[in-house]
Amino acid sequence: MSLWKNNKWQPMLLKEVKKPFNDSNYIYELKFDGYRAIIFADPNHVKVHNRKGEDITFLYPELQTIKQLVKKNMIFDGEIVMLENGVPSFKKLQTRAHLKKKDKIMYQSKQNPVLFMCFDVLYDGQDLCKYPLVDRKKYLSKVKDNDTFIKVKQIDAMGIPFFKEVKKRNLEGIIAKKKNSIYEINKRTDSWLKIKNLKKEIFYIGGYIEKEKNSVISLLLVEKKNNQFLYVGKVSMGKKKKLYEKLKKMKIEKAPYFQKEKENAMYIKPIYLCEIEYLERTENNQLRQPIFLKEKN
Repeated sequence: MSLWKNNKWQPMLLKEVKKPFNDSNYIYELKFDGYRAIIFADPNHVKVHNRKGEDITFLYPELQTIKQLVKKNMIFDGEIVMLENGVPSFKKLQTRAHLKKKDKIMYQSKQNPVLFMCFDVLYDGQDLCKYPLVDRKKYLSKVKDNDTFIKVKQIDAMGIPFFKEVKKRNLEGIIAKKKNSIYEINKRTDSWLKIKNLKKEIFYIGGYIEKEKNSVISLLLVEKKNNQFLYVGKVSMGKKKKLYEKLKKMKIEKAPYFQKEKENAMYIKPIYLCEIEYLERTENNQLRQPIFLKEKN
């Protein structure tokens, strides 16, 4: 299969591990808080696909400048990001990605341009997927940066101190990649690993949503501020946990103790606590990627 002629494929995906590690067989890169993208570029055209293989070229006209950097057919893998105060802002990028009208997209592309943070090259006049990562990086190093195309920097072997620095700066996390890894399209492999900088907090349970045939329920999470309960999102929890039996025995309230009502929800008095791991809070104070850890007494 020619990667260039047949572009109906998806990028290599990562597995997740909890803790950083040092290993001379790996390189480490910053995990960017953005949208994964594959860019097909030749001297006359630039086409942008998302991780599902969908064409999103129209959303980012500023990325057309990448064609000035190539002399032949090339395919790049990377992350589309937007910066705010020098760090990636997923909130800003979400707003940008939801634009529909051409004139607004063009205006934002000039006033608030995205960056393509490139970490791999899969095609350089030929298919490079079977080449080791370190060799693909050599091909990538020949491509110059510009205002929208930036090559991702790497750290060799020292994942633990790198992660500590990322945590200190409150960035999203790091990526660990085997130096000899080939590029496996349409696959999730353990040759590339992501280590997220996750936060932990304790929240009240203000209710739950239950579907009869499902083995999980959605807990409605709230936090108490200024003697008020504020809704921060929902998280899945398995019904086998003892907490589920406790919640089922509680009196169902007619209205929630928090302001935001949820469809088909069972509201309860917020007396039970649980520990949640999550990536960050959104602009409207909702938890991103929450994970239920355990009940807290």
